[in-house]
Amino acid sequence: MPSRSPGGDGLPRTIRGSSIGNTTVAERDGRLRATAGGHKTLPYTICVFLFRLMVGRMDMGDLLELLGIETPIVQAPMAGTATPKLAIAVSNAGALGSIGIGTSPVDQARAAIREIRSGTDRPFHVNLFCDPPANENPVRDEAWLEFLAPQFHAFGAVPPESLVDTSQSFLGNDVMLAMILEERPPVVSFHFGLPEAEVLAALKNAGIILIGCATNLEDARVIEAAGLDAVIAQGIEAGGHRGLFDLDRPDEKLGTFALTRLLARELTIPVISAGGVMDGAGIAACLALGAQAAQLGTAFIGCPESAASDDYRRALLGPDGASTTHTAAISGRPARGMVNHFMRETARPDAPEIPDYPLAYHAYKSLSAAALAAGNHDYGTRWAGQGAMLSRSMPAAELVETLKSEMSAARTRIPN
Repeated sequence: MPSRSPGGDGLPRTIRGSSIGNTTVAERDGRLRATAGGHKTLPYTICVFLFRLMVGRMDMGDLLELLGIETPIVQAPMAGTATPKLAIAVSNAGALGSIGIGTSPVDQARAAIREIRSGTDRPFHVNLFCDPPANENPVRDEAWLEFLAPQFHAFGAVPPESLVDTSQSFLGNDVMLAMILEERPPVVSFHFGLPEAEVLAALKNAGIILIGCATNLEDARVIEAAGLDAVIAQGIEAGGHRGLFDLDRPDEKLGTFALTRLLARELTIPVISAGGVMDGAGIAACLALGAQAAQLGTAFIGCPESAASDDYRRALLGPDGASTTHTAAISGRPARGMVNHFMRETARPDAPEIPDYPLAYHAYKSLSAAALAAGNHDYGTRWAGQGAMLSRSMPAAELVETLKSEMSAARTRIPN
């Protein structure tokens, strides 16, 4: 396995227990002393020295040191599409490999973390969902199932009698928390909000680096105030679910570039750009705007290590990749994907109110399974960002190297 330390001295490059904020050096040193005491692999003096370098704003090199990676590339966690094999390949290539466990039962999540550890000694990242409890509304839910019934009948199936909440939310999930504290993945990020303050404190005390996802400045400030180590600036171009904290508040729909620049100017914690970034030139542009890394999801779907179906891959690499849009009809929360028949049908003006997340997901997955059993592939979930047409099919390690080369080439084209 590759060494975690650039100098080959065996010391991990990840700075455990760190948090960039307005705490004093003495306060940070105290927390680091307590944290370092629980990690024999990291001498306290090294931890304090590196951490003191991060007082105030961090530059890109500091974020790479914090995350323990060699290049400013984060592979998006993409629940259901990212796999341990993908994360292993990306991490071993010097970037930050990731998996999404926001929809996974605890045992499945634990197995995925252990599989990654069996394949790499480099840092990796797991993502958790912090969705609030669904508001069950029998009248609304019944109307939705009635609306979908003709599509079920077209495939010789019937809709479920009622919608089931299958959420694996991290909020109040003591069993998942216990597993995370036991397994201690190096980096944990949150989507749809943040967990409780005491949960954040427990994760910090375990030496885990914490990252939040924001689609606007207000949510980003909440993330910074909570003491997280970095923020993902998720632009409207991004594929998959929007990381909105409050669905009752209007979505500002900020693009990746505008949001990146705004957060880089207003925050003191590092910013990781996400949304529509598909190649090294896009990464270089994000860095020029003040980001210290870029998170790419759609770019990695075409890799053989992803769990994408053959139909998903064909759509991504074909003309369907040019047409993406947001819909809440699939899951109950806004998410961007390639347009399919279900999205077109549920965009009709006579469509009723969509059930909450993840109740709507139950109906959609049932219908998608019925369609697939009948040989219809136009109901599959194909999350993708606006840059999908720039997708490439190559092994993940090769893609990371390609991105690095493209990033270097792009920087030479930027005038001084």
